[in-house]
Amino acid sequence: MSRRLLLILVLGVFLVSAVFGAKYTLRFGHVLAPGEPYHQAFLKWAKAVEEKTNGDVRIEVFPSSQLGVEEDIIEQIRMGAPVGWNTDSARLGMYVKDIGVMNLAYFIDFMGAKTPEEAIEVLKKIKQSPTMQKWLKELEQRFGIKVLSFYWVQGYRHFVTNKPIRKPEDLNGLRIRTPGAPAWQESIRSLGAIPVAVNFGEIYTAVQTRAVDGAELTYANVYNGGLYEVLKYMSETGHFLLINFEIVSADWFNSLPKEYQKIIEEEMDKAGIEVSLKIMKELEEEYKQKCIEKGMAVIPASEIDKEAFMEKAKQAYKNLGLENALNQLIKEVKGE
Repeated sequence: MSRRLLLILVLGVFLVSAVFGAKYTLRFGHVLAPGEPYHQAFLKWAKAVEEKTNGDVRIEVFPSSQLGVEEDIIEQIRMGAPVGWNTDSARLGMYVKDIGVMNLAYFIDFMGAKTPEEAIEVLKKIKQSPTMQKWLKELEQRFGIKVLSFYWVQGYRHFVTNKPIRKPEDLNGLRIRTPGAPAWQESIRSLGAIPVAVNFGEIYTAVQTRAVDGAELTYANVYNGGLYEVLKYMSETGHFLLINFEIVSADWFNSLPKEYQKIIEEEMDKAGIEVSLKIMKELEEEYKQKCIEKGMAVIPASEIDKEAFMEKAKQAYKNLGLENALNQLIKEVKGE
């Protein structure tokens, strides 16, 4: 099926919805399972929006990639279809290169955030910065992508291997699974490991067959994937803090009454902050204990040479031509 035909079918669904239901309907999708905290937070956002617009705006949330693959969804968004998606800055960096800086190793640490609360405050400052406003404007006006919020954080990612990792040199020669996007690949390479792109669902087998020596994941990923059965150590490097972007069609969004636009954005921010703090402060510790109970050994952050890792991470920014973007945000956020 061609993308144009797919768009026509999607628009047809919404015409029917407009006749028999809400004045404005949005189908919002993501790749996570229905039981994930994010899905529940999206449902909460949808309910709040419907209530505050007196039923005029209806948001239907679809988990587990039910709406399709990300590339096709973003294409629909750009063409004006009333759909939305949970993505990240690496993906948006394919349109506005510099925005991809937020997906590189230790980005939030370079911004000066040391706690979950500080991370959220930094994101708020970034949103108001002239540089970010310029990027968001370009995404909207040139590519038709409206960013509703980027206060959605999925927690810190650490190295999970069969040897303890305390300094960059400990990663030398290790084949580490990470997503295939350049931001991830270059970051892992800069930290000292050999990045290997393996599908998320194939990590367990890849470790068993020694296609990889480990991965970089959250505690929840490790526990839910049963990786404690094949990997012994979780080293709390905290190199990535995955920051998600919630996007919709700029054409669709701008067709709404101004008061509805405000409600949609404010409620999205509110839901994102709430679930992000819960993930970083409560769920990470909960899954950490579950991994320990399954026999994993944890190398705590206090034993990690974080300064050495952060110094190594700078090479990825240089290789991807994102040094200036990083430095400009640091200057605007910190007032330096």
